[in-house]
Amino acid sequence: MLQPEQIAFWNENGYLAIPGFFRADEVDRASELVERLFREPPAYLVVDNTATGKRSKLAEVAGADRSPRMFKLNDLYLEEPVIRELALGPRLRPILAQLLGEPAALCNSLNFEKGSQQPEHIDSLFMTPRTPNKLVASWIALEDAHPDAGQLFYYPGSHTIPLYTFRDGTHHAQDEELPKWHEYIAARLAQRGLQRSQFPAKKGDLFLWHANIVHGGSPIRDPERTRRSLVCHYYAVSDSRALGYDCVPLDGAYWNKREHPPLPGAMPLRRRIGKWLRRMGLYRTIKKAIG
Repeated sequence: MLQPEQIAFWNENGYLAIPGFFRADEVDRASELVERLFREPPAYLVVDNTATGKRSKLAEVAGADRSPRMFKLNDLYLEEPVIRELALGPRLRPILAQLLGEPAALCNSLNFEKGSQQPEHIDSLFMTPRTPNKLVASWIALEDAHPDAGQLFYYPGSHTIPLYTFRDGTHHAQDEELPKWHEYIAARLAQRGLQRSQFPAKKGDLFLWHANIVHGGSPIRDPERTRRSLVCHYYAVSDSRALGYDCVPLDGAYWNKREHPPLPGAMPLRRRIGKWLRRMGLYRTIKKAIG
């Protein structure tokens, strides 16, 4: 459980870094799983190439093309108990419940072998919670993060910047407006004098962040270096249920059972409509009405 001073720090800064939260054997199991999946990729595994942005099935990527490890492995938690047990471990569950005000529902997991090199962003742009502030992310270091491997960066206090409102009246990203969002956030960071920090993670460290804190991945200066990590996102369980997700209980927390991410052009109309209804908070209501 978090102490009052940790809660106060979270409220002021929008993140918490907890050194050595996980034992070596706990994180090693996740690393060993990823190694096996790269050798023998299952049919379900959808990955994003972090260098090109291309999404594909890992099984369809030639063995030689897998070796750079510039991949984000999407949602292993849906199939792999090792990932669920790490993301919703007995020491982490009560902390997530404290930060969310109710039990957490794991809704996404991302395994990285290399640094993401993502530009500045906030998670609520893309995983917009139904209830403001009811989204938390965890970053678990599966190995030491060398400075040349592209460390996680963040702006303490940036979670208090008022959210940008897109043309459709929501805070959910619209691709054509993202340049304006970047202009908006850069101006607010400068206006408030907020400075970029980096997380020099050690194996087993836990980093938690608020849905609205500005963060990203530093440039990789040494392409031979890995920066293995597991990133997870959690909705409050009440939001997950209201959005129509099947929330599977796991020792006082939950994980959202759903389909794997679709490949480009593969999302059927029914799923696109369902995704929009979830974002608007209407999915559960309509599902009840039509039985």
